[in-house]
Amino acid sequence: MRVKVCPAAEIGLGAMKSVEPNGVPVLVANVGGRYLAVGDVCTHARARLSDGLLDESKCTVECPIHNAVFSLETGEALEFPADEPLPAYPVTVIDGDIHIDLPDD
Repeated sequence: MRVKVCPAAEIGLGAMKSVEPNGVPVLVANVGGRYLAVGDVCTHARARLSDGLLDESKCTVECPIHNAVFSLETGEALEFPADEPLPAYPVTVIDGDIHIDLPDD
């Protein structure tokens, strides 16, 4: 199911935003003009990753609590202590708005 989450202009280069389409916590990041979306809750510490650090050069986000690192492209857990991946969501920009494809329930 495709869901509109926000205007693309709200997320500048190198920035992140937390959104909750249909109650699902999602982190949307702008990496070099490319929008990526993953789950916004760390699979280890349950912290909001949108409060963490974005590394554009590695296309990763780091958890603000225990420094677990996740790929923004795939959701893969890249650095301990997290070992479970995040969900990754396809992103489309339509008429200046960011849309995320959520799984159908």
